[in-house]
Amino acid sequence: MSGNALAAAFALPDHALSGVGSRPFGIYIHVPFCATRCGYCDFNTYTAGELGTSASPQSWLEGLRRELDAAAAMLGADGAVPAAETVFVGGGTPSLLGGDGLADVLGAVRSSFGLAAGAEVTTESNPESTSPEFFDRLREAGFTRISLGMQSAAQHVLRILDRTHTPGRPVAAAVEARAAGFEHVNLDLIYGTPGERDEDLDASLDAVLAAGVDHVSAYALIVEDGTALARKVRRGDLPAPDDDVLAARYERIDERLADAGLSWYEVSNWAKEGAECRHNLGYWDGGDWWGAGPGAHGHVGGVRWWNVKHPARYADQLAAGELPVADSEHLTAEDRHMERVMLTLRLRSGLPESDLRASELAAAEQAVADGLLSRAGDRLVLTDRGRLLADGVIRDILS
Repeated sequence: MSGNALAAAFALPDHALSGVGSRPFGIYIHVPFCATRCGYCDFNTYTAGELGTSASPQSWLEGLRRELDAAAAMLGADGAVPAAETVFVGGGTPSLLGGDGLADVLGAVRSSFGLAAGAEVTTESNPESTSPEFFDRLREAGFTRISLGMQSAAQHVLRILDRTHTPGRPVAAAVEARAAGFEHVNLDLIYGTPGERDEDLDASLDAVLAAGVDHVSAYALIVEDGTALARKVRRGDLPAPDDDVLAARYERIDERLADAGLSWYEVSNWAKEGAECRHNLGYWDGGDWWGAGPGAHGHVGGVRWWNVKHPARYADQLAAGELPVADSEHLTAEDRHMERVMLTLRLRSGLPESDLRASELAAAEQAVADGLLSRAGDRLVLTDRGRLLADGVIRDILS
């Protein structure tokens, strides 16, 4: 079935389509496959044992091509399909597809949308499913950025997180990626895991800095409902993360990374100048993106939608000529205002005061007086202390 016929099953209104191509536009692709399930993870992922014969990378890729064709037909209804300025392949474990599989994914994007000049093309990768040959193939295919899951350099911390990679492999993978010609390489850290010591965090930071990467993402461990980790905490097998410990760990991470020339540009992200993740900035700045794949979310012109989660249902609906959209919502002016405040205040560039209402400005003034916000020209920016309390600062302004 043609992309136009598929698109008819889920239509974006004219007001959302107006201006497509004039706003930042990216494509997110969700790869739902994992070799094992990590105990802390609540992402939409499936192991081979969970899927059985109901879905495969091949059926997923066929569905992905159909969805991207339909997306291009919808967004380019006036004859001008927007080229992707950024592409982010996430998961799951995209590297399980191998270099050739990921090359096919990017080929599908090129076939449907094309890539803008200088496009940023990122894939997440598990260090254990990478190699020098893998990175060489990705460079050949047109990927420009690699994001590697590291979490920790301490074996006992990885064990609590149910991570299967060996502690030294993420650094080795980052070095291999840089040797293959990737200028932009990210390592992900998780801090505050039960049992993590100060020296474990320092060892992780030592490893990150030894890898020579230009971008680091560091996230406090969140115990998500329904995960194996949540069950262990509920039973008392593991303590819940401690807020004071999390704050101290964050300050240590910020100090070490800043000393090494990586500056924060979003509360949980640090980069060398020019190495910021443009795709994620598109999310935070309210850009447009099409989310393709099982469970992926998309947003265009104030309309948000999300796909069905299971890979088999995703592929079956597309094969039957239906876009796999589970539901959608039209953001009201109030919704969009709240999201702008919530997302933009997390950025180092800050939020223009003119974006706030009178009552919100009064709350912001109080946050300035309390040392949680500072002024940079006409913009409000979180202070170092404010970053530790960012959610509370945002909540107080919006309430």
